[in-house]
Amino acid sequence: MENLKAKVRTILDFPKPGIQFRDITTLLKDAEGFQEMTNVLANRYKEYEIDIIVGVEARGFIIGSVLAFVLKKGFVPIRKPGKLPGETIGIEYELEYGTDRLEMHIDALAPGSRVLVVDDLLATGGTMEAACHLIEKAGSHVVECTFIIDLPDLGGREKLSDYPIYTMMSFEGE
Repeated sequence: MENLKAKVRTILDFPKPGIQFRDITTLLKDAEGFQEMTNVLANRYKEYEIDIIVGVEARGFIIGSVLAFVLKKGFVPIRKPGKLPGETIGIEYELEYGTDRLEMHIDALAPGSRVLVVDDLLATGGTMEAACHLIEKAGSHVVECTFIIDLPDLGGREKLSDYPIYTMMSFEGE
């Protein structure tokens, strides 16, 4: 994974001073890197019992939809409020300063579906935890949460301790 990790750009002081933002757009624009990342995930999940893949806004859409295509599964987006045209179910969750909300179409998941949830980065785990709770609220089961990047110093893995997690690479204390 070191060759893939080398393709992730670090942007200092974004979105605010003191943050080292791990940007996967440089990995995505690299054709060989994007294919390798997709192949690693596809090989991991080809034998899993997965009915559908859910991607969390926004970079989870890119990774999740490509993975769904390769694995011949459907894809469901989980979005911020007001972005989906049909009837939705949603869940509010706590942020460092306030709350936010995630939504998906009310008919997006069949009850009992086995779901793989995809996002690009595991930081504090709050968004993914809310996504998992939303999937469970819809009567489905989270098979695993998968991420390209883990920032272990931010505690996301601990917050998601009720769910299986896979990460391709981590950036510790950097």
